[in-house]
Amino acid sequence: MAKSKTAYFCQSCGYESAKWLGKCPSCNQWNTFVEEIVEKSPPSVPTWKSDTASRKLSKPSKVSEIQSSTERRIFTGDKELDRVLGGGVVEGSLVLIGGEPGIGKSTLMLQLALNLEGKKLLYISGEESEQQIKMRAERIQKSPSSNCYILTETSTQNIFKQIEILEPEILVVDSIQTLHSAHIDSTPGSVSQVRECTAELLRFAKETGVPVFLIGHITKDGAIAGPKILEHMVDTVLQFEGDRHHVYRILRSIKNRFGAAAELGIYEMQGSGLREVSNPSEILLSQRDEELSGIAIAATLEGARPMLIETQALVSSAAYGTPQRSATGFDTKRMNMLLAVLEKRCGFRLSTQDVFLNIAGGIRVEDPAIDLAVLIAIISSQQDISVSSKICFAAEVGLSGEIRAVNRIEQRIAEADKLGFETIYISKYNLKGISIEKYNMEIKAVSKIEEVFSLVFG
Repeated sequence: MAKSKTAYFCQSCGYESAKWLGKCPSCNQWNTFVEEIVEKSPPSVPTWKSDTASRKLSKPSKVSEIQSSTERRIFTGDKELDRVLGGGVVEGSLVLIGGEPGIGKSTLMLQLALNLEGKKLLYISGEESEQQIKMRAERIQKSPSSNCYILTETSTQNIFKQIEILEPEILVVDSIQTLHSAHIDSTPGSVSQVRECTAELLRFAKETGVPVFLIGHITKDGAIAGPKILEHMVDTVLQFEGDRHHVYRILRSIKNRFGAAAELGIYEMQGSGLREVSNPSEILLSQRDEELSGIAIAATLEGARPMLIETQALVSSAAYGTPQRSATGFDTKRMNMLLAVLEKRCGFRLSTQDVFLNIAGGIRVEDPAIDLAVLIAIISSQQDISVSSKICFAAEVGLSGEIRAVNRIEQRIAEADKLGFETIYISKYNLKGISIEKYNMEIKAVSKIEEVFSLVFG
């Protein structure tokens, strides 16, 4: 009989300890340690390619002697997903997709399974029955692909048996927290089970070259549930974001070993599934019949994709004594810093007024190039002066009130020019190497925030 031992695991980060601890020394969380039985697998329990003796041993090689080869990618037919993955699915990669319950993770993966042509795909579900998946498949696509196979199973040993029989070319697991391995004597979803099941799937992906998609749950803090090592083990981590009460969903790349780690894909949730949004600027800019105060357009970048977004601000007198500062889709601390710049450098008295900021469309932006648009929106609301909808801004604001240069300014200008904007305000330090003549819009270069206020508001 195999020896078993007891260990304590932190449910927040996966830290392992021989005894119970009140505070985790790794993530500093309290009362997160849970006792789990870790048991060595008996020889009778099958594993993926358990015949390790016949496997070829790895030997060290010089970097100069290693043969370089181009990455072979599989195109899914979903342009947004391919963009976020860096140009397609890399063979043998392990992709983890996380998101809130009901956001559309299973729908996105089922659409991938139904629309993928020429590839045999196995969709493993530990949460839904075959009939439930069939109902969703009929809603998404009237005539599902004949190359999509459904398996409702939670044991990794039984899953690998079916994989050896079917030999799929792509594998989707929904979800990793529902799987359990006979090697570990603990409940599904525990730290040790999630780590062991992911390790088995990782070994399978690397040895066979079959891409594996894992759907993961998230905690109440928005982090992917399970040990942090789960995100280190996989090749790509995607976050599916959005409000369930809104129709737009955002697929964001957090980690990607085969492409940019800041790419963005946008979908629209419909009754028949998720629809790709090829031009996000059109949905992020609201259509207005008249000019309104408190609105300014910013040219931002998400990964390699330029977008025009709408920043909305509302400034009003503080009715309860203490002024409120609230930002949706923007860092509140950075907004407070920009308000301090307005107070100190420009003389605007905002210390006794409430300031509310919102990035339209439900997206979150961390690009400092929208600083100037945020300040223009705030002053526009305070002075009740509207800003023309044909003007956009792309510049960072420093603590001394200077207008700082931003990266890849030509892509931002080209996107604004394509959408019909007439004027864009940038830093004068961005003019170097730019040929203004090729654009059909006016490019105004400024160096201080006072110059912008005088040009915009007169």
